[in-house]
Amino acid sequence: MDTAPPTNPTAPVMRPHRGSTVLTLGILGLVINLGCGLGWILGLIAWTMANGDLKSMDRHEMDPTGRGLTQGGKVCGIISVVMGALGILATIAYVVIVVIFGIAILGGAAGAAGP
Repeated sequence: MDTAPPTNPTAPVMRPHRGSTVLTLGILGLVINLGCGLGWILGLIAWTMANGDLKSMDRHEMDPTGRGLTQGGKVCGIISVVMGALGILATIAYVVIVVIFGIAILGGAAGAAGP
């Protein structure tokens, strides 16, 4: 006896969702950001994939059962990109401060040595 569910031959074939992949990339982006700061790259990939997949789900081209995973991956990706941008800005600010204080210290030392 066949226990397979009946199939509808007229139903459109949908692509399988990639929610697990998007969520994994988003979480890895967060974790790698905490380690070396390059996780924003994975976060950007997750964010981009999630946007495309959610649009495909809305057009009924992709299996919508992975919507929650995809949205979670998108959120993690966005957070990862923001954390990466903040890290880059903090690094730039640090370099600027070090250069300014270095110039001030060297300028003060040159002025104190005098003729």
